[in-house]
Amino acid sequence: MTVNHVTYNPILHNNLKPNDELKQLVNQIGNNVKLPDETRNFATYDTKLADKIIAYKQEGVVEVGKFLNKATTEKQIVGGLFILDRMIEADVKGVEKLYPVISKFNNTTSPTAQSLLAGIYRKTQVPDAFGPLMKMMIRNSLLPQCPYFDPTEEIGGAILDYVRAKGAVHKYSENSLIQASKK
Repeated sequence: MTVNHVTYNPILHNNLKPNDELKQLVNQIGNNVKLPDETRNFATYDTKLADKIIAYKQEGVVEVGKFLNKATTEKQIVGGLFILDRMIEADVKGVEKLYPVISKFNNTTSPTAQSLLAGIYRKTQVPDAFGPLMKMMIRNSLLPQCPYFDPTEEIGGAILDYVRAKGAVHKYSENSLIQASKK
């Protein structure tokens, strides 16, 4: 008689496949987001939900990308962007590949979404995002939208990181180092 070891897996509990569990989690994005208001100059997010989705790593990136592709409300959008930002911090690979999905929010007037996009772009350094960051900065400088906080702080920081990253490549390229050593 053979005895098979059975290990309890909470993800498979209730007859859910791991992917079904992830999809259920992703469908909750935005439900517990609180946007900035006159009493709080920052958004709050469901960090427990984010942590659960982040645990799925690249599979989570794909599902959050699908979710953002269909997202229509500001809370859904900023909730999804928040999770992507946290995924980058957790060193989950592949977030930069979602630029075609998240770039559709580049023209948003939501200061919270702009700040999150700027943070994501700052960390991923996707070359195509530099122009949209400049556009956000100019638009916010001419037509400030948010009475609660200034998204241009994050946007400006992202722009500076792009400039620094490109400048460092040029400044410290092999040829420029050789020329500098000859001086």
